[in-house]
Amino acid sequence: GAKDRNVHQWRVASLKKGIRTCGLGIPREKTGTTKVGDLGPADMKKVQRLALIEMTALFDTASIDLKAHKAVKLKFKESGLFGVPLSTLLEQDQKRVPGTKVPLILQRLISRIEEEGLDTEGLLRIPGVATRVKAMCLELEVKFYEGTFAWETLKQHDAASVLKLFIRELPHPLLTVEHLSAFTSVLKLPTRKQQLQALNLLVLLLPQASRDTLKVLLEFFERVIDHKEQNKMTLNNVAMVMAPNIFMFKGFRHKISEQQEFNMASEMANIVRLLIRYQNLLWTIPKFIMDQVRKQNMENQKKMSRDRAMRKILKKMAYDREKSDKQEKNPAEGDGAQGFIRVQAPQFSKISMAVQLTNDLQASDILARFVNQESGHPVKREDISLYEVGGNISERCLDEEAYMKDLMELNPSADWVIRPVQR
Repeated sequence: GAKDRNVHQWRVASLKKGIRTCGLGIPREKTGTTKVGDLGPADMKKVQRLALIEMTALFDTASIDLKAHKAVKLKFKESGLFGVPLSTLLEQDQKRVPGTKVPLILQRLISRIEEEGLDTEGLLRIPGVATRVKAMCLELEVKFYEGTFAWETLKQHDAASVLKLFIRELPHPLLTVEHLSAFTSVLKLPTRKQQLQALNLLVLLLPQASRDTLKVLLEFFERVIDHKEQNKMTLNNVAMVMAPNIFMFKGFRHKISEQQEFNMASEMANIVRLLIRYQNLLWTIPKFIMDQVRKQNMENQKKMSRDRAMRKILKKMAYDREKSDKQEKNPAEGDGAQGFIRVQAPQFSKISMAVQLTNDLQASDILARFVNQESGHPVKREDISLYEVGGNISERCLDEEAYMKDLMELNPSADWVIRPVQR
């Protein structure tokens, strides 16, 4: 029907627009780049729905058929460290350390490898001693959560082997069964821009646990590559060594021959290479998707305001705001001055801060001014962020380079709130 036609037209239009905006760097938006993690869960759900439409359109346009992988029914452990689903691991970890987003065992293995320095030649490539690695895994299963494992006895190459084993033993692939076929088909897209756009959309589609874990791994790989002069581990070498661990999860290896595995290895390495090299771009929400989210939110709000009860509340809010605006109005505002925005910081201060709006005022200027003013509770600059709250977005942590005047035009009824950084 008409609705489907509109969706299809939007898909094609936004597809073209997306390919333009997904260059080999992130175009600087005056309203600021939105990174994964900057949005609240409600808006992130909308982002994922739009990303799925977008990705389907991208592969359809290139006539690439995505074969769905069927989940292999595997028996897996329901507790422990190795061969345990990511979600189970995180549940265990969050009981010990609330707010954990990446398995504690993975974080600790990475820090153990880094403690020994990243200059070691063949790091990640040279395997540890197999019998020792197996013994260490058994010991970790027993002692890791008790805090009695002797980390200093774990040699660096052994630690790297345990790390690879941990990823490989996940019963479900890090890139998810649902999207594995799309990840492996990315290189069939005709241009590098389209390949990167597909990877960007796929990263947005991953469940949060997979996405956060993948990011921690990619950042670690990048740090290893930074020492390539000493450790001889270039981008190509790291990608080649790590690709089988990321793609060849337990259930998949049962189903393919060694020859197929070998043929897939170089393709998978190319995809891992793109993931490492362009990770900052890939963990960014494209502007055309953000625009669509804002548009949907505005439409939802219009529907809601038709509701009588809602109108009453809105009326009262408007009346209250008018009342408080009258009380707070700055005399300079009336005589043609540039205008002010009011910034609240309820967790730090009872008083809101009025900031004069100029063409070049950025989010970072507001944060710097707040730090200078806040004498009651000294606040460190790196511990706070500015959020855009309400209007046509639920909430969004602002890029520090965002220009406030452009943002005000994009979302005139938003509140501007300073909050502690979410770590």
